[in-house]
Amino acid sequence: VQLQASGGGLVQAGGSLRLSCVASGRTFSLYALGWFRQAPGKEREFVAAISRSGGTTTYAESMKGRFTISRDNAKNTVYLQMNSLKPEDTAVYYCAGSPFLRSTMDVYDFWGPGTLVTVSS
Repeated sequence: VQLQASGGGLVQAGGSLRLSCVASGRTFSLYALGWFRQAPGKEREFVAAISRSGGTTTYAESMKGRFTISRDNAKNTVYLQMNSLKPEDTAVYYCAGSPFLRSTMDVYDFWGPGTLVTVSS
């Protein structure tokens, strides 16, 4: 499976963005999907993940209430709706696929190239 994220860009603090990640291949619905991010000079960190069916989601504590992950298996797409953005949300955002719904990177088998989100103050 190959992933391609899009939707990043420049937004003012307090604004919103929706990221999309489209997967190629027929096995999209067999994988949990996650979003991670990496800010300049920092390690990559977990943002959110969603189960194969979309019925279960999990979030990093600092994203709860602001970010929403969802998926459309018919479109092979996972989304990340980001609201009330802060300058500290500035990062490259990556989508990734895993057989398991986890927040740890080691279980994610395939990754997209990332999309840059910049939040200005």
